[in-house]
Amino acid sequence: MHNCGSCGKCTQMKILGLQDLGKEELQNKKVLVRVDFNVPMEGDKITDDNRLRASLPSIKYLIEQGAIVILMSHFGRPKGEKNLKYSLKPVAEYLPKLINKTVVFVEDCIGNNTKTIINNLKAGDVCLLENLRFYKEEEANDDEFAQQLSELGDIYINDAFGAAHRAHASTAGIADYMETVAAGFLMEKEIQELGSLLKNPERPFLSIIGGSKVSSKLDILYSLIEKSDVVLVGGGMAYTFIKAQGGSIGNSLCEEDRLQDALKIIEIAKQKGTALIFPTDNKCVKSLDDKNESPVNYDSGSIPEGFCGADIGPKSMENFKQQISLAKTILWNGPVGIFEDSRFEEGSRVIAQTLVELHKKGCKTVIGGGDSAAAVSKFGYNENDFGHISTGGGASLEFLSGQILPGVKALFR
Repeated sequence: MHNCGSCGKCTQMKILGLQDLGKEELQNKKVLVRVDFNVPMEGDKITDDNRLRASLPSIKYLIEQGAIVILMSHFGRPKGEKNLKYSLKPVAEYLPKLINKTVVFVEDCIGNNTKTIINNLKAGDVCLLENLRFYKEEEANDDEFAQQLSELGDIYINDAFGAAHRAHASTAGIADYMETVAAGFLMEKEIQELGSLLKNPERPFLSIIGGSKVSSKLDILYSLIEKSDVVLVGGGMAYTFIKAQGGSIGNSLCEEDRLQDALKIIEIAKQKGTALIFPTDNKCVKSLDDKNESPVNYDSGSIPEGFCGADIGPKSMENFKQQISLAKTILWNGPVGIFEDSRFEEGSRVIAQTLVELHKKGCKTVIGGGDSAAAVSKFGYNENDFGHISTGGGASLEFLSGQILPGVKALFR
């Protein structure tokens, strides 16, 4: 059993972990497992199977204990309609390569036919249900739909941290109808790794916050200024802070309606004694669309009209690298440039390389999911190069902001 580490509100409540359930509890039991199989695809080909691999420890454990494993997931945004473009069938065809076992694909996620197929499965068998979001009731957290899902199994395991910030039928409502609910190994690891950052990080604790918008990172900024010794800010959101302090940012991304929020965050950091550090120079171009245009370097606050910043500059890279190297615990959430374009990937690449080196020296390094995880993957790194790479984008953001996620809250007993 484990406490939720994200906040002080729920320290008395416990979450059952999958390892708390052994052969006695699991053998011949129908175990409903909410996984996050919302993987990138081109046509019906999976282009990145990291989310599938992340779920393997829980799936394999259940097979070994002789459970009947019923996997359920969403995929894409079919908007509550059966649209075979968003079918999970390609995943069901790919999964056997990873588990060395046949996977039965069930062409619906509720109903008598689905029940019949599941009832014919034997201990150690695995099936994957069709996309939960083919029903609008899933995202509406509809009671009746949640109950119908619950009738397919004896035990409920949530291993989909990436969907835990959604109060949907399969992540929240279903738990009300199940006697035994538990966190899968991935869910538990996420709660422990991210929770330890908020609870008791080894200091100095440095956070790197990037991405395009201040508005989407307000809560996490407030939370991390409270918890961190140093906060580095990069990406498009940095220009809102630079403009708020009177700097010229040219045509760089800026949220005019968040300038006061930016000043408030700067003031809170001063009060808390948290070092809040922004880029001092930037790689800029006139047009992001013109792939042949070479970037020009301008100091922060001195970007001329007609130019927009797209990555941190060389002085900032060096400064960020030095700051990171002094830390014992580092969280990185959000790239510091448009890393998808090779002209603007260097800032994020330098951060990734620095974190990999520090991880080898025993520092705790956590990648906060989403675009940061996509960036390190693009640079050729994987889970072994860091302490932890979160599988949740929005979920890790909300968790690190100190919020109790609906999918986690549903597991409290």
